[in-house]
Amino acid sequence: MGEIVGAGLLAHVPTIVLPEETRRELNDGEEITLVTGLRELRREVFARDDYDTVVVLDSHWATTVEFVVTAQDRRAGLFTSEELPRGMSRMPYDYPGDPELAHNIAKFADEHGTWITAIDDAYLPVYYATINLWKFLGEGLPDKRWVTVGVCQTGDAEDHLRLGRALADGIAATPGRRVLLIASGALSHTFWPLRELRDHESSDPAHIFTPEAREADLERIAWFKEGRHDKVLDTMEEFWKYRPEAKFFHYLMMAGALGEQDCVARARQYGAYENSIGTGQVHLWFDRPADGWTGTGAPAPAAPAAPRHPHRRS
Repeated sequence: MGEIVGAGLLAHVPTIVLPEETRRELNDGEEITLVTGLRELRREVFARDDYDTVVVLDSHWATTVEFVVTAQDRRAGLFTSEELPRGMSRMPYDYPGDPELAHNIAKFADEHGTWITAIDDAYLPVYYATINLWKFLGEGLPDKRWVTVGVCQTGDAEDHLRLGRALADGIAATPGRRVLLIASGALSHTFWPLRELRDHESSDPAHIFTPEAREADLERIAWFKEGRHDKVLDTMEEFWKYRPEAKFFHYLMMAGALGEQDCVARARQYGAYENSIGTGQVHLWFDRPADGWTGTGAPAPAAPAAPRHPHRRS
């Protein structure tokens, strides 16, 4: 029986893969803590040997008539972003997939009243919401499998929770799998207009598009640290006013897999809460609690990460 041993809500902004000199130029001479946070997350979690597959819930990959999960044996190539080719150009990637897990996830679509297809087409595009995080957390770990699931642009919150339920069942049905989930995407997500955005490239949260969006983000970060996924889920309509990336569907899929309102996992933060041209970005990691994601007695992870404190800019 497979199991989910860790999960994270992680930022994938293009800035993290720019050269350090460029990052500092954009950020008043300082390094952005989204980069240092990912490096620390790799050391504490992704460099461990107590998992074998990473499933990325990708807020940039939008399908239309069904959910799609990647099912290739291996994904390799050069990635250039259609959105920002100047900053993400010919980035090499090479990692194994997990076809058995992908097909098992798809098998649970009917049971949960949804549509999921596993696709092994070698020419299926990849997106930087997956690749940017793999560059920090997966590159150089050749035995770790990576699988991506897209959001569905015609789906609503309930559809994405259903995907998460099927994901959990597919993992459980795959013998021996120990899986990390990544909900790859932002919190509030309104960009500054083109003629203004170059005045707002610093990571300082003062540049979040509105004070109200910043406060909504910080409120949810606090709830995550308290393990109050129920509060996050129960206030989704309120949060949608601040246009979270992909309607926060990347998180909803993860929540569906972890027990939804019953999930009690507390977040620890890697790096600071930061701005990216108006949008709210943060890295939050959830270890599986000793008594399970919902406090119902599931076994604890084999090697939980040590407690730590996020980087904070003075």
